[in-house]
Amino acid sequence: METSAILHRPDSEYAYLYKEDEMHIRLRTKKGDVAKVGIISGDPYLHGVKKWYLDDAPMELLASTDIHDYWMIATGAEFKRLSYGFHIVGTDGIEVFYGDRGVFPYEEKYLEPANSFFRMPYFQEIDRFKSPDWVKETVWYQIFPERFANGDTSNDPEGTLPWDSKEHPTRDDFYGGDLQGVIDNLDYLVDLGINGIYFCPVFKATSNHKYDTTDYFEIDPDFGDKKTFKKLVDEAHKRGIRIMLDAVFNHMGMLSYQWEDVVKNEADSKYADWFHIHQFPVKLDESLTTEELENVGNVPYDTFAFTGHMPKLNTANPEVQDYLLEIAAYWIREFDIDAWRLDVANEVDHHFWKRFYQVTTDLKEDFYILGEIWHSSQSWLQGDEFHAVMNYAFTETIEDFFMKKRITAHKMVAGLNEQLMLYRQQTNEVMFNMLDSHDTARILTISAGNKDTVKSALAFTFAQNGSPCIYYGTEIGMDGFDDPDCRKCMVWDEAKQDLKMLAFTKELIAFRKEHQKLFSYGQLDWFDIRDEERVVGFKRILGEETLIAYFNQGEEDLELTLAEKPEGLLGHLAFVDNQLLSIKQNGFAIFKDR
Repeated sequence: METSAILHRPDSEYAYLYKEDEMHIRLRTKKGDVAKVGIISGDPYLHGVKKWYLDDAPMELLASTDIHDYWMIATGAEFKRLSYGFHIVGTDGIEVFYGDRGVFPYEEKYLEPANSFFRMPYFQEIDRFKSPDWVKETVWYQIFPERFANGDTSNDPEGTLPWDSKEHPTRDDFYGGDLQGVIDNLDYLVDLGINGIYFCPVFKATSNHKYDTTDYFEIDPDFGDKKTFKKLVDEAHKRGIRIMLDAVFNHMGMLSYQWEDVVKNEADSKYADWFHIHQFPVKLDESLTTEELENVGNVPYDTFAFTGHMPKLNTANPEVQDYLLEIAAYWIREFDIDAWRLDVANEVDHHFWKRFYQVTTDLKEDFYILGEIWHSSQSWLQGDEFHAVMNYAFTETIEDFFMKKRITAHKMVAGLNEQLMLYRQQTNEVMFNMLDSHDTARILTISAGNKDTVKSALAFTFAQNGSPCIYYGTEIGMDGFDDPDCRKCMVWDEAKQDLKMLAFTKELIAFRKEHQKLFSYGQLDWFDIRDEERVVGFKRILGEETLIAYFNQGEEDLELTLAEKPEGLLGHLAFVDNQLLSIKQNGFAIFKDR
């Protein structure tokens, strides 16, 4: 047994309260190295009285990656406290005890000291990670406001182009999309099945993307005004649609009044400490184009990436904190928004995000906080900062198998399991899962135009833990390369829409909602993984209900022999007869197990 691979950390994703009186405990071992694991547990104050350390309860093999196995048990405690350790039996027959002091032979003399065990001193409900239940039931729709719909031509910016007049938009194009356009199409979203909208920034800024905010307390006049936004939120809520806004708190635009004051007054500006300035002056060449500003390179202050027109905020400054926290509270208090998506969240300090969490959840207990982080995010997901992140690390693994075809079925499953084991279960239940966004190429383009691949990848994503998101236009077959091509105008002409894709998306969303509890809470069993045939089969099990899913990314049709024709079918498939199910190349099938 390779004991160096054994890992457990108390008070982490390895040991946490899932419910008020239910603790989840996980253990990591080397893949294939351990035959069974038992948990030894009991009340720490009864350790020497009842000698509970002489018994153990079996743990289940929860998940495997290509290098590790993960074991898990859900347990309670009579007095809301728990001591615990692990009885590990290797495939080589060796037995060890693993506790707070390390690995020892499995012998009673090593179990007798009370301090040999890990400990949960008390089940503190206030410290338990709580995620908003409504997010698990939400199917999101991401809107890039400037390109979704032009509902009010009176607020079109100067130089607005005719809608969809270019096959490939540029970084500086404006088409007049606005909030009224969203209001006009709320019923379209309801018909699609959407119950959550994620908006890219809507606050005052100079660009078409609005990530260079100049005034966080004003709706950009190109999009409308506060009255229009209030109407949008109210009308969305009437239809059961939640609203998530984009908060750009890592940096602001160079035309903000704070930065302009710094440019004018330099070190004497009262806002000089609001930014990370190394030397003065900070004024940029006014003749620079937008593209040049986005790649200006070396400037005497910190920025987002190399974008000289986006100076980075000093969120360690209490004045900056108070300013941003008032913004966060204002849009909840005055407009009743339901969620914030936090741009470049990993470049802002943890101290600030902890204050942000407290302010927002104090105003609205079930408020949803989503961070934009593209990598492992455990330190932000401890229950006092974010509820979830944009789950790029998870969904990029799906893309690598389905669209880019550069990993095997086993490697995809290993990658997904590895991501799931980074976080608590209640975190995974509300992760934000999208296959494309305003920052990536569209999935139809990534799939080289193969719409069956797109459908399979979407269905696979919708069948996972988390809250799925559709990027505007995906449902009607829009394509596009990386930014800015992925930000094309929404196609409203039905003659140019893929109505079959639209019908499929409606069916998929309805299927997700019908079986949401299975996808959110059901046990995941990867039971049929074939690398050469590029086939993935898994089950979702919750109580007496089971869904079976097969995804075929091979070069041949996949034939399955069933006991009888199943119910609740979704997928690109056909029956040869009642028992023989044929799943086409790049197709899938999800059905009830009878």
